[in-house]
Amino acid sequence: MKLAALDIGLKRIGLAFSFDENIVLPQNAIIRRGRKQAAKELSSVLKEWGIEKIIVGIPKGGSSEDEMQRRIKHFISLLDIDGVEVEYIDESFSSFEAKEQIKGIIKQKRDGRVDSIAAKIILERYLEKNKK
Repeated sequence: MKLAALDIGLKRIGLAFSFDENIVLPQNAIIRRGRKQAAKELSSVLKEWGIEKIIVGIPKGGSSEDEMQRRIKHFISLLDIDGVEVEYIDESFSSFEAKEQIKGIIKQKRDGRVDSIAAKIILERYLEKNKK
C-alpha cells in the first residue's frame, strides 16, 4: 500500500512516503502561502504518487490541542483525495525528535526539511505500531 504521512503546520506541511512499509522517505515540504494553494499543491502530489492512505499527525495534549486538531481536520477536508483513507495519529514530540536527528547537519532553515523529517517519524511510528 502506498502511504503518505503529513506533519501539518501553519507555515509548512511536512511530507513523507512509504511504498513498501519498510522504507520511509521524506519529501520536499509544501510551503503554505494560503490554505487553498497548499491543499491544491498537496492534492496534486498525492494523486501523482498514487497514495492510497494518508497518516496525519495530530497534537495530543497542550493548551492549543483542540484548536490545532480543528485546523488540521479542516485542512484535510480541503484536499481533493476521493477514495483515499485518512488516519489521524498522535504526533507528540515528532518535531522535537526531527530537530534532534538533524542537529549539526542542517542549520535551522525554514525550508521544511525539519517538517518532512517529522512526517517521516510519524509514518515510522505508524508502521511500527501496525506491523503484522
